[in-house]
Amino acid sequence: MTDADTRMKRILTSTRVIGLVGLSHKPERASHRVAGFLAAKGYRVIGVNPGLAGREMFGETVVASVSELPAETDMIDLFRRSETIAPIVDEALDALPNLRTVWMQLEIFNAEAREKAEAHGVEVVENHCPAIEYPRLIGSAPLSDLVG
Repeated sequence: MTDADTRMKRILTSTRVIGLVGLSHKPERASHRVAGFLAAKGYRVIGVNPGLAGREMFGETVVASVSELPAETDMIDLFRRSETIAPIVDEALDALPNLRTVWMQLEIFNAEAREKAEAHGVEVVENHCPAIEYPRLIGSAPLSDLVG
């Protein structure tokens, strides 16, 4: 196991509450499938999407912005374009006192956001999907077997 694998495994086994930014209500979208997978694994997954705010998904009420997530949110999982990440991370650093991880999905990178988060002691994962890494690092059925 590489150092990166060890770090991701530690993050996935210690995280409890995930703010999933960019949650879709469409089952065919990756954000919807990943949220369902993570919720099925026992994480509390709270969607962030202004167009779905107030709607219940995966047992939680979707919120309009990161600043509306509960204080106990310890990870944000970002399904947004790379160039939009920095202000989201800024908002999370200001609003979430227990934030420990910023997780950017596949093909998402943002050096400015990474530097700011790390300067605040928050770990950053870029270009990985927790629903892919969980079965690989912890062991369980892969995302494709659990959600349509």
